[in-house]
Amino acid sequence: MTTSGDSRGKGLDQDGCFVREGSLERVPAPFAPVVAELAARLATRFAPDRLVSSYLYGSIPRGTAVPGVSDLDALLVLRTDPTGSARTAGGPTEADRAAARAIEAELDAAFPQIDGAGILLVAEERLLSAEERYDMAWFVACLCTPLSGPDVTAALPRYRPTSLLARETNGDLHRRLPGLRERVAAAATQEERIRLTRGVTRNLVRTGFTLVMPRWGGWTSDLVESAEVFGHYYPAHADQMHAAARAARHPAAYPELLDDLLNGLAPWLADEYLAVHGAKTLPSQGP
Repeated sequence: MTTSGDSRGKGLDQDGCFVREGSLERVPAPFAPVVAELAARLATRFAPDRLVSSYLYGSIPRGTAVPGVSDLDALLVLRTDPTGSARTAGGPTEADRAAARAIEAELDAAFPQIDGAGILLVAEERLLSAEERYDMAWFVACLCTPLSGPDVTAALPRYRPTSLLARETNGDLHRRLPGLRERVAAAATQEERIRLTRGVTRNLVRTGFTLVMPRWGGWTSDLVESAEVFGHYYPAHADQMHAAARAARHPAAYPELLDDLLNGLAPWLADEYLAVHGAKTLPSQGP
């Protein structure tokens, strides 16, 4: 692991700005049919005047996906709905969400090489707003791979691994923690708990990494490397973060870990994040 200020090998270019981490050329061969079918189903389910652009993110466009283990992650940028009510105008409609859920289920059923599919929806107007400049817009610009349509983030300024970026991406754990505990307590099935374990542990590892990202001076989406980088700066909590990284990959193997993390590592991480970077400007609303 590189811990010096040198940005080489840390996901940055020679100017210290983020390099987009994925590409369609890196999609592993077993997942190429999944990506092709996703593009085909998007074209069928979403009208051209509704869907602006689609993106892939996660292990598949990074080229690190493992058949039977990895999931498919996609993000759709939608135009403002001119017929929507005040509640839905500018954001995804129920019809949009239903179409996305149907595609998720169809792909998961058709392709054993993926362990589930997830499609995020966001309105173009919101994505390019000032409030999302260092959160969702950064995510799409740096961590998402264009699949179809124009890259709507092409005109945005370049990003660097700053404290501002750290604050606006993950500086809301203290707000989300009570809700996470409620969702875990309410989980009624093992499948639901496994899904929560995967999602929460991924988020905790990434939050731990972004806590130290400005000091490390780079970016990685690899959960194991993220935990290693975090542990370099916070050795007292390294074992917990490594356990979270393992559970993010194999959540079913750690049935009791989620409760331990939400009552131990997570509250400490939330407090430390506030002390180092401050609170996110606006509460996270989700795509």
